[in-house]
Amino acid sequence: MEKILNRFLRYVSVDTQSNEESQSQPSAVKEWDLLKMLRDELQALGVEVTLDENGYVMASLPSNLDHEVPAVGFIAHVDTAPDASGKDVKPQIIEQYDGGAIDLKGVPGLQLKPEEFPEMLHYLGQTLITTDGTTLLGADDKAGVAEIMTAVQYLVEHPEVKHGPVKIGFTPDEEIGRGVVKFDVKRFGAHFAYTMDGGEIGELEFENFNAASAKIHIQGRNVHPGSAKGKMRNAILIGQEFNAMLPVDQRPEFTEGYEGFFHLVSFKGSVEEADFTYIIRDHDHAKFQEKKKLIGFVASFLNTKYGEGTVLLDVKDQYYNMREQVEPHYHIVEKAVKAMEMAGVKAKIQPIRGGTDGANLSFKGLPCPNIFAGGLNFHGKMEFVPLQSMEKATEVILNLISLFAE
Repeated sequence: MEKILNRFLRYVSVDTQSNEESQSQPSAVKEWDLLKMLRDELQALGVEVTLDENGYVMASLPSNLDHEVPAVGFIAHVDTAPDASGKDVKPQIIEQYDGGAIDLKGVPGLQLKPEEFPEMLHYLGQTLITTDGTTLLGADDKAGVAEIMTAVQYLVEHPEVKHGPVKIGFTPDEEIGRGVVKFDVKRFGAHFAYTMDGGEIGELEFENFNAASAKIHIQGRNVHPGSAKGKMRNAILIGQEFNAMLPVDQRPEFTEGYEGFFHLVSFKGSVEEADFTYIIRDHDHAKFQEKKKLIGFVASFLNTKYGEGTVLLDVKDQYYNMREQVEPHYHIVEKAVKAMEMAGVKAKIQPIRGGTDGANLSFKGLPCPNIFAGGLNFHGKMEFVPLQSMEKATEVILNLISLFAE
């Protein structure tokens, strides 16, 4: 049986960064490389599997029980975030972590420091897998992919383990909010499922942000600065004015827990025109609607001030809080808690300050909480994952399968 470390290192070597500017699915052709690899590996294990035209890998292990139990699914996404490069990932393996700073050797002087990331000290003596500082690592969510594949291989190689129907799903484009737009829940065939897409060991989440994106285009007016008085409209400065009208204390760096935010994720432009993008997040649906109204008010105010058509705003909802869909089936959360306890892991039930494929799947009729995959500092060069957390996540998957078989 392939060790999970080797499997994970194989997967992160494949560049699967999704592209939010693309309208295709998957959004990047290179995502097919890992999707096809996973299909082929499942076929080699003798597992019934399909890869459809939308980039969904769906696999099924039939029940070996003599009684009927619900089908349980496990889902992870193959793409990595557009925030940092996922090309030519060069992982560093730090055995017996001693609590000190870790040199990210691809960038001279760059270090992963426990004084900046104190959660590193939770993993003393363990094996940490980091980046070399030039790319992200890809533990979000290739750790989840590796954990699911390792569990599948274990079941195939140990037919004496009793289990009901097990469904496996791998998706593209989760990082750009389009992961399960075309996912056929009925064809997938699970009654309940779990995304293996959480962070630190023990995380268990069944509520997430309501989410929207806001794209703003500002049309300025460029005039030679020597004769600009009363004529020039600097699109960059109007953009700064727009941002300044949003509440400072509702930025990600000032919020936690259930607090929502406006996050300016990109800004580019010139005096003549500028484009920038926000993501809008809040767990509370009413506050989520208020945030969208506020950003609309700001656009309207600046159009009144500078002239109609100066600010063009496009707001699109991305996903909603899955709590209302999962809570009526709370036994699946309780099973996850028990599966962690069986693995010697203390469950930490908390809201996701983000979203997963499980949010949209829950609204498609497939209740789908989120379980830790083990990684930390996602979407950037400081990303790392403890090997032992991935091993425990695999154990949790197998425990859940056994619990559903009871």
